[in-house]
Amino acid sequence: MTARSKPPFRADQVGSILRSPPIKDARAKHEAGKLGDAELKAVEDREIEKIVKKQEEIGLQCATDGEYRRSWWHFDFFGMLDGVSIYELDHGIQFQGVQTKPRSIKVEGKIGFGKHPMVEHFKFLKAHTKVTPKMCIPSPTVMHFRLEPGAVAKSAYPHRDAIFDDLAGAYQQAVRAFYDAGCRYLQFDDTAWAYLCSQTELQKARDRGLDVDHLQDTYTQCINKALEAKPADMVITTHVCRGNFRSTFISSGGYEPVAQNLLGKCNYDGYFLEYDTDRAGGFEPLRFLPKGNKIVVLGLVTSKSGTLEKKDDIKRRIDEATKFAALDQLALSPQCGFASTEEGNVLAEDEQWAKLKMIVDLSKEVWG
Repeated sequence: MTARSKPPFRADQVGSILRSPPIKDARAKHEAGKLGDAELKAVEDREIEKIVKKQEEIGLQCATDGEYRRSWWHFDFFGMLDGVSIYELDHGIQFQGVQTKPRSIKVEGKIGFGKHPMVEHFKFLKAHTKVTPKMCIPSPTVMHFRLEPGAVAKSAYPHRDAIFDDLAGAYQQAVRAFYDAGCRYLQFDDTAWAYLCSQTELQKARDRGLDVDHLQDTYTQCINKALEAKPADMVITTHVCRGNFRSTFISSGGYEPVAQNLLGKCNYDGYFLEYDTDRAGGFEPLRFLPKGNKIVVLGLVTSKSGTLEKKDDIKRRIDEATKFAALDQLALSPQCGFASTEEGNVLAEDEQWAKLKMIVDLSKEVWG
């Protein structure tokens, strides 16, 4: 086994990083109207430079901007698309014992990528790192799955399922725009596939009017249409998440119900799969990973608590996974980001960095 010179790397990361105190303070002042856009950006720039340097110092081969310019891992991106806006709901997204802020998205016009501000966010990251800059955006499937009944204007589309062609087209534009900006490592973050593994979440989706019996096929087609724009020298992975908000979660259930479509039929280069608790089930679904170049990044290190895992325990779990997928097609990462929303998970910054450093060290011991 050898280290990898192209992503996903043997030691990798999902994307988001705990917001630093200066970021939290600046964003709170900006929201209260006490800090201007330029002043906020200056703080963001400075703090992003610090965390990029930290990622390089601990030995990661890729760096993200920690999603420091976002409130949410998904809504910020969606709200910047043409035809889409963020609005206030009468309820948030229900996690185990806690709700998010009462926000969601609605479609008011034709969906397009347009002049999306996050392309500039990527350019800043690329200009300030010596390693591979990694950009994370929500998957198109998440946008469809999150739309409330009535959230699509009839003047734009006749019904919710009519958005798929334009949605895939917008993501083709996104892939090209990030590529032209120098991005060679892009990730689609996705909760929808994990929710399709949960009978509870399937019923909630059914209650919202979603055609859950055909979503896997529809989502596979939408993703693959978007990925048609991917140049040969660009890597696009996905991260499948069961929910991550203030160290809580939404869904439970192993990957078995979706593995054949997700691993075998979606044309991703790699998959970041959550495996930090028994909520994710066993490694058996990895048997659907095609032999060859696709990589599964095992999320065996939790981002939901600061307790540092024992190396021998992680090595044992990697060994268990090799019963279903070749070691050469595996890698290691945290199970999720450390701050899918700006509130962040319940652990300290030094505990976060210790976990990422351990992943780097472990990857060298396992893969050389």
